Amino acid sequence: MFDSLFSRYDRLMLFDTETTGLLYSRDEIIEFAAVVVEKVNGIPKVVQEYDELIAMSPGGFVPPKIEQLTGISTQDLREKGLPKARVARDIAEMIRGNTLLLAYNAHFDLSFLFYFLLRHGDPAILKGKDKLDLYTVYRDRKPYPHKLCNAIEAYGLTGKVVNSHRAVDDVLATVAVMEQMEKEKDDLIRYVNLFGYNPKYGIDGKPIGSVTYKPQPYDPKKPLYEM
Repeated sequence: MFDSLFSRYDRLMLFDTETTGLLYSRDEIIEFAAVVVEKVNGIPKVVQEYDELIAMSPGGFVPPKIEQLTGISTQDLREKGLPKARVARDIAEMIRGNTLLLAYNAHFDLSFLFYFLLRHGDPAILKGKDKLDLYTVYRDRKPYPHKLCNAIEAYGLTGKVVNSHRAVDDVLATVAVMEQMEKEKDDLIRYVNLFGYNPKYGIDGKPIGSVTYKPQPYDPKKPLYEM
């Protein structure tokens, strides 16, 4: 499984964030979860699972809507949240070497990750890292709607994984969705550093310099990488 990806990369890190809002430059990551996949005796295996709440900046708080959505409270972060610098070091260790970064709606999570590292670590660790957006893949394969919960249902994963708006659950769901995507069609490698966006709304926020963005109308007969 994932032979095409492992032909180019030594490690896959799938990750997800929960945040206090949608503005990368202002809001904060409050939970970071990741799954690291490597080949062990020639077989891809999860070699690390990471899930941590992150302490907020002084005076920060979790907005009521975010607490309702995620179940994460300001008190949770005060009592259980790791220091931001510690999480930044942990992330740097997970993406060392020849690692591919993957997420569902990766533009969002990577944008937050960049600003987090800019303030609390070293954003240079992202330089040269290839990126794969599984949301882009799903939008090529299936008609609207395209949320992670829709992908879970479409691939028959209901009851096996959940889209709970907790980072650890969502990243494990993303792993399962990716496995089904590869069984469906082995072309994931062709989406590396290629992100689609809704042509009606454009790119949300600042583009990531190492990524090619293309408008992505749904056309199951012509994948984005052929447009």
